[in-house]
Amino acid sequence: MKTLILGGGGFIGCSIASYLLHLGNYQLTIADNFFRQGGDPDHQVKDLEKMGVEIISGDFTDPRSFDNLDRFDQVYMLASVVGVDYVNSMPHEIIRINSMLIINTLEWIRKKGCGRALFSSTSEAYAGAIEQFDYPIPTSEKVPLVVQDISHPRFTYAVTKMLGESGFINYASKLDFDSVVVRYHNVYGPRMGFKHVIPHLAQRFTDGESPFKVYGHDQTRSFNYIEDAVQGTVLAMEKGGAGEIYHIGDTIEITIEELVRFVGNIFEFDGEYENAPTYAGSVVRRCPDISKAIQELGYVPSVNWKDGVRKTIDWYRSYLQSCENLHESFYDLSS
Repeated sequence: MKTLILGGGGFIGCSIASYLLHLGNYQLTIADNFFRQGGDPDHQVKDLEKMGVEIISGDFTDPRSFDNLDRFDQVYMLASVVGVDYVNSMPHEIIRINSMLIINTLEWIRKKGCGRALFSSTSEAYAGAIEQFDYPIPTSEKVPLVVQDISHPRFTYAVTKMLGESGFINYASKLDFDSVVVRYHNVYGPRMGFKHVIPHLAQRFTDGESPFKVYGHDQTRSFNYIEDAVQGTVLAMEKGGAGEIYHIGDTIEITIEELVRFVGNIFEFDGEYENAPTYAGSVVRRCPDISKAIQELGYVPSVNWKDGVRKTIDWYRSYLQSCENLHESFYDLSS
């Protein structure tokens, strides 16, 4: 199976590539600009290359970068800029980069064709529906996509993911390929960068913050360990219905305070905790209904959040210690 992973240098993309290599029968290509690695593939990507994965580096906001790509049986479209810090600091670039990546990919598929394409979306796309219209939680794929405030930079990422969902489904309906969409719900694990809550907690506890502020302590999330997310994504590609949308996540809903205190226990933190407000636009509750993925894909997440968080924190503690020893920046890690 000739398979392309656009954005394959990132956290989820690399993990999918490793998983597919383990399964066998895939001729894999990773395409990425490797922005978070300073423009060059990191050691994990280079290890994949040694195992036979083709690595193509380029700026895929430029349609000419697609000239290096042939036709593929499968295309995983994971490429995008993500992270609260990025959407707040450069919302105009989120719009430009993510939208161009989507349009360029679709226009390349129009010219070259493909068997099936998977677009990676996000639960952020319907956060406004939950906040404004009180839709039930766990949330199903049928909840409408709603933006609360179109002018707020917080929602630029969600807007581009809405564009991608519509683009892939509608291009596929008119052209000769299948598409499927997955909406991720707080995927986490080792090597995910520092723009996300769990590695950020690891850094703050390592830095000795005290009292330790718990931002949005009463908000809830369900966290999806990377191994489960990868298996769900591949199942969606292999088994998902054409034009269908699937939640990839877990159903265990916990408060941010519960998460913070659990991580604090791992660090043997004995200081005080202090509740603090979180950033504007952050949804109060988030937990997916994954019954559709269970029934149609056979997707069953198996990693308990405490086990996954402990594995992730152990990895980040080791990484941060190595950075301290080598006087490296905490932010050299790719996402």
